[in-house]
Amino acid sequence: MSGVRKCLFPVAGLGTRFLPVTKEIPKEMLPLIDKPVIQYGVEEAVASGCGQIIFITGRGKRALEDYFDRSYELEQLLKERNKEDLYRLILSISSLADFAYVRQPEPLGLGHAILCAEAFCNEPFGVILTDDVMISSKPVLRQLIEVREKLGGSVIALERVPHEETERYGIVDACLYSDNIYKINDLIEKPKREKAPSDLAIMGRYVLSPAVFAHIRSIDRGEGGEYQLTDALKSLLKEEPLWGVVYEGERLDCGTKMGWFKSTIKMGLQDPELRKVVLEILHEEDISENG
Repeated sequence: MSGVRKCLFPVAGLGTRFLPVTKEIPKEMLPLIDKPVIQYGVEEAVASGCGQIIFITGRGKRALEDYFDRSYELEQLLKERNKEDLYRLILSISSLADFAYVRQPEPLGLGHAILCAEAFCNEPFGVILTDDVMISSKPVLRQLIEVREKLGGSVIALERVPHEETERYGIVDACLYSDNIYKINDLIEKPKREKAPSDLAIMGRYVLSPAVFAHIRSIDRGEGGEYQLTDALKSLLKEEPLWGVVYEGERLDCGTKMGWFKSTIKMGLQDPELRKVVLEILHEEDISENG
């Protein structure tokens, strides 16, 4: 099997959970310490072998496009002030990969967003949802690509979740194939606890074959009038195998205020300098509450 060279980033969402800040700032550009959330996903895709990054955008995403573009004025200023380290850092962002952009004209769901990029993808491609920042020794997308190279078909990332949380996720009905790899028989979008076929939840990483586009076009709109990728993958099962990988690594949920805040603290604790500051604040707050 050939490698996966392209990765899609559906980023057209309005980010209403983070209003009012997302009225002007794309939620993907919210900082996780000193990098925007989306950069972690881009770096994962590049480390997985994807040299072309395709953003599916909407209105109000200009800041995202500018971030991954050259900033000649800033570069010149840093050079004039002999800030070579910062100059190289800024320059490295635009040279991470080849970037392309396509608009999603209406917010019609994840399946529709992926369909908008069909012209770019005549070969297997990755999909990364930036709400999930993955921390792992081997990039999670790379873990999926390796399964596809061995077994073919399409591959999705899975994570075990508590049964009481199954209605927050897409859940798969699957049988164990080997180690952490499952052969998927069915997918159910946000089932009630009593109807969930397993505790294996779909997370924001996919490696899809271009055959998926025909299946997205064939499905009806689901809940909220949107084209659900889950429905397209159910249809794709009739044509090719679909594999699930319980990935190795840790997921940071940056899709909600609470999740983003927890992720920021967790990442801060990994930095020796910031860790000291975080622990000092927690100590001061503890004294204040118990004082």
